Amino acid sequence: MKSALVLNATYEPLSVVSSQRAICLVLCDKADIVEDDGSVMHAEKLQLPTPLVIKLRYVVKVPYHRHAALSRRAIFARDNHKCAYCGGLADSIDHVHPRSRGGEHIWENVTAACRTCNLHKRDRTPDEAGMKLRTIPLVPLETAWITFSVGSVPDEWKPYLAQAS
Repeated sequence: MKSALVLNATYEPLSVVSSQRAICLVLCDKADIVEDDGSVMHAEKLQLPTPLVIKLRYVVKVPYHRHAALSRRAIFARDNHKCAYCGGLADSIDHVHPRSRGGEHIWENVTAACRTCNLHKRDRTPDEAGMKLRTIPLVPLETAWITFSVGSVPDEWKPYLAQAS
């Protein structure tokens, strides 16, 4: 199913919805199509372009800043599915400072790792294991929740996400 990016009237990214939901918002005069994918959705007496980006006609007050939830899927997306130690394909997550030794389960302490590196490191710090981090784990950008929710971001969305960063 195709997805559409929903922008506030101020062009701030708000959410991701299905194309069908985006069409409903347009038909109810709550939103306008900003970008479409070139295809057309047909109804009995109506044809509309399939939306990729829609903008609400009114401002929605966002009471909080949305943050990307810390999850296995989000860590792999942030680290591009690459092991932070050897650069190979990651299939597990690793706490840089082990939880068994007081390490927290936070963005800055969790990274993607391959099974071999994770087993070699065990419950030691990278220094103790004689390993070096290739990348430092960081908190993702505020708009990263969009990337984590859809997997890969369509090119048509990127200009609107860049404005928000």
